[in-house]
Amino acid sequence: MVQAYILIQTEVGKAAEVASHISGVAGVTLAEDVTGPYDVIVRAEARNVDELGRLVVAQIQAIEGITRTLTCPIVHI
Repeated sequence: MVQAYILIQTEVGKAAEVASHISGVAGVTLAEDVTGPYDVIVRAEARNVDELGRLVVAQIQAIEGITRTLTCPIVHI
């Protein structure tokens, strides 16, 4: 299982709407709108890195109002 945080920038005023929409996507375990350089922080999980990539590119980045994403895989050192 691969887990990651996805940091998202949105269009002005769209953070709450984007977070609400993302929370319904399969594989997303948490979606919160926040303040700072990013507008939404998502925690997601997938079976492998390829599946995580498909989740981000095909499902999350396709949501209207998102302008940029940064995916940060979780590592256990």
